[in-house]
Amino acid sequence: MASTNATTSSNYWDFLFTELADPRTNHWPLISSPVPGLTIIASYLYFVLNFGPKYMANRKPFQMQKTLVVYNFIQVLVSIYLFAEGLDGAWLRHYSWRCQPVDFNDNPAAMRVARGCYIYFLAKISELLDTVFFTLRKKDNQITFLHLYHHTVMPMISWGATKYYPGGHGTFIGVINSFVHIVMYTYYMMAAMGPQYQKYLWWKKYITNLQMIQFGMAFAHSAQLLWTDCGYPRWSVFFTLPNAIFFYMLFNDFYKKSYGSKKPQPTPVTAADRNASNDVASNLKSVENNNSPKVASKEL
Repeated sequence: MASTNATTSSNYWDFLFTELADPRTNHWPLISSPVPGLTIIASYLYFVLNFGPKYMANRKPFQMQKTLVVYNFIQVLVSIYLFAEGLDGAWLRHYSWRCQPVDFNDNPAAMRVARGCYIYFLAKISELLDTVFFTLRKKDNQITFLHLYHHTVMPMISWGATKYYPGGHGTFIGVINSFVHIVMYTYYMMAAMGPQYQKYLWWKKYITNLQMIQFGMAFAHSAQLLWTDCGYPRWSVFFTLPNAIFFYMLFNDFYKKSYGSKKPQPTPVTAADRNASNDVASNLKSVENNNSPKVASKEL
């Protein structure tokens, strides 16, 4: 009985992670099995939510200026590469903006897009260092639910895309996201270069605007699958559309809390203010009594 269950489980595993997968990409590092990727994500969450804060509790924050400059510069270069590859290899030359199937052939154009998806996945894994650096620098206020959700979900999505559908309609958001990351990591790089660059960083809030625009574009583009059939799996909209809405709501909430106009708070009234107010009222009343005409007793 146990042998039968083990065989059944093995069959399910092979079906999900081998038979359904794209044979062109399934043998690439970190792609064939979900275990390595999930282990990396679990280790990441454990470090930034548990071990890291405890380790840094009685330590001074690391400065890491040079490390941050180099790291963000590399992310800018990777994002430029992915954006250029996405446009030149697909969206400005070969792809339909309405609905685009995945080319599962081994021709150079199809493999170029598949490699782009894989590099995008590796980039999402490398971006987990964003949060690690926040933890080591004791910037715990920047580790929000939005930040953790974004950095946890994106590697999983890009892993699935690389394994099963490396190309086609779903790569649109990766191209747009790479452009946003060019801007975002340029900002982070300049911020890490020192206070003398602060005067050039007035455009921080517009990065969040860009992020919200990208989710709006992703929603509109993915929604076309609801009425257009080109062979790309329509069931994907049941994941992409709610996720785009959820991301938009999270970023919109972050924008309002960070940059929204705040109503001025009323100044609290102290006991001294009340005493002074009472003194003024008493003086005014005394003046009024002294200056008011006398009323004749017969009028009473």
